[in-house]
Amino acid sequence: MTKYDIKTYNVIAQEGLDVFPKDQYTINKSDKPHALLIRSQDMHKTSFGTSVLAIARAGVGVNNIPLLEANSNGTVVFNTPGSNANAVKELIIAMLILATRPVVASAAWAKKIVGADVSTQTEKGKNHFAGTELLGKTIGIIGLGSVGSRVARAAADLGMHVIGYDPYISVDHAWKLSNDIPRAEKLSELLQKSDYITIHIPYTEENKDLINTEELKQMKKNAVLLNYSRWGIVNETAVVAALENGELRRYLTDFSSNKIINNEKIVITPHIGGTTLEAEVNGARMAAQTLRKYLETGNIINSVNFPAVEMSFEAPLRLTLIHQNVPNMVGRITTILANDSLNIDNMINRSRDKIAYTMIDMSEISDEKLAKLKKELMTIPEVIRVRALKNSMKKNK
Repeated sequence: MTKYDIKTYNVIAQEGLDVFPKDQYTINKSDKPHALLIRSQDMHKTSFGTSVLAIARAGVGVNNIPLLEANSNGTVVFNTPGSNANAVKELIIAMLILATRPVVASAAWAKKIVGADVSTQTEKGKNHFAGTELLGKTIGIIGLGSVGSRVARAAADLGMHVIGYDPYISVDHAWKLSNDIPRAEKLSELLQKSDYITIHIPYTEENKDLINTEELKQMKKNAVLLNYSRWGIVNETAVVAALENGELRRYLTDFSSNKIINNEKIVITPHIGGTTLEAEVNGARMAAQTLRKYLETGNIINSVNFPAVEMSFEAPLRLTLIHQNVPNMVGRITTILANDSLNIDNMINRSRDKIAYTMIDMSEISDEKLAKLKKELMTIPEVIRVRALKNSMKKNK
C-alpha cells in the first residue's frame, strides 16, 4: 500500500488533518511530498516539484497558485467551494447593518462620555446617530453560488426585496433559491433597481473591472456597494470618483489598496470574510477529504484546472493518465494495453481546455508488468503523468 506524505502551509486546522489515516499518511515528513494543503501561501514564489500530485486550497480563490505550471506538471489543483460560505454570508449581513446604522461611531462617542449625567448626555446625543432600516429596501446580488444564494435567503428573511444576477448559475444552486427571488436578465437591470449591491463571483479576466464608471452611473444615487468576493472586480478609481461626486453613498470591501485607504466613505475589513474558526475547520476538512479521494481513487471533484471525473473503483487496478487534450489519445493508450494483452474493465475520459484525464480499470497484473506498462504509456509524447492505484478491497478471484 502506497504511503502518502502531505505538506501543509500556513495555519491549517488540525481537525481537518484527522481525515488522513495515520497508517497511510504522514504530515510534513518528506522533502518530496505527494500533496500540498494550503490556505494563502503564495505558490508563485514557492517551488513544488514533480512529486506533488495535487494541491488543495482550503478556501475558494486560487490566484495564489500558478495553474499553468500545475498543468504542465500534472498537478491537480482543488479548492473548497462553500466551506466558508456561511462565514461570508454572516459578515455581509453585519456589513449591511453597519452601512445603515452608525454603530461603530455611536459606540466610540459613548465611550468618551464623562460626568455624573451620563444617562442624560446619552439621550441627548443619540439623535446624532439616527440610521435607516433594511426592511423594504432592495438588494442586488451579483453571483448566486454558495455565498450569494445564502445572502439572498438571509436578506429575504430580513424583509429585503432581493434581485439576483448570475448568467452562469448552476442547476444545484438554482434549485436552492426561492422562486420568490427574481433574477435579472441583465446586470444593468439589477444596478438600476438596487439600494444595496453585493458581489459574490470569482475573479476572472472576463469580469475584471466588472463594476466600473459606466456601471456606477447606472446605480441609484444613494446606493451602497459591497465587494467581499475578489479584488479587481471593482475598479477602485471609479469608485472613489463616484463617492466624491455623490453618485455612490458608501463602499464596503474586504480588500485594501492605497487608492481607497483613509476614505471616510469606504469601510475596509482585512480580508476576514472566511476567517472564522468554523470556516477554517470546514475548509481544512473538505480540502483533506478531496485530496484523500484523489490520491486513493484518482477521482477528481472541485478541481479548478482539471475536469470533474468520477468512476466507481471496482477493479483491482486503476490507471490514471494526465495528458494533453489532442485527438486519438484514447486510441493510442488502449492500443498499448491491447498489444500487452491487457483487458479493460471500465474506462472514462474527460477534458478541460488543453488538459485531459483518463481512468482505466483493469485486472491485477504483476508489479514487473505494471512498471513496464507505465513506461510504455509515458512514451506517448502528450502524456504528462501516469499513476497506478491498487484497490486493496478488490482482488482477482
